Amino acid sequence: MKFFIDTANLAEIKEAQSLGVLDGVTTNPSLMAKEGITGKDNIFGHYKAICEIVDGDVSAEVISTDFDGIIREGEELVEIDDKIVVKVPMIKDGVKALKYFSNKGIRTNCTLIFSAGQALLAAKAGATYVSPFIGRLDDISTDGVALIEQIVLIYRNYGFDTQVLAASIRHPMHILQCAEIGADVMTGPLSAMLALLKHPLTDSGLEKFLADYQKGNQ
Repeated sequence: MKFFIDTANLAEIKEAQSLGVLDGVTTNPSLMAKEGITGKDNIFGHYKAICEIVDGDVSAEVISTDFDGIIREGEELVEIDDKIVVKVPMIKDGVKALKYFSNKGIRTNCTLIFSAGQALLAAKAGATYVSPFIGRLDDISTDGVALIEQIVLIYRNYGFDTQVLAASIRHPMHILQCAEIGADVMTGPLSAMLALLKHPLTDSGLEKFLADYQKGNQ
């Protein structure tokens, strides 16, 4: 499973990269705004800064909702760096754009996926990644992890190359559940990644080892 961090915060990206387990970054307009990044030039510069930190893919989202606008933005975004993956919304013109980009060899991430039917359309159109938002589904009392499982099954049935990127990860159990059912990628906050480190028996065991070592060296 690939680990992506879902943020535009450079310090968090650097910390995740320093762990040695980071495979990429996903962002969106809301995350950019959270960091105070506004205006096309500033946003593009921020994407470039992210690409200079990480070794893997960086999803950069378009804000247009019409075909021509999505294409124009996507072609501009991929000029920033070879690591850029164009993030396209799951709408009709978005699906058309996915096919256009696929034919041009431009990698894409279809975002705002909330059903298996949407994921199937995205894969048929040649998306590199699909991003089902499991946390947001959980928020409305729908099983987000079950959707990941359904999409993984459909893709395996037909041999689609599109990677299932579990998005809107909220906690470490989401990561483990998605890993169990075969999601290709998870993207979530740094806190969810770091939570995988924690176990009380690890802490107490280390404390005892160090205490015993100190006794032996007194």
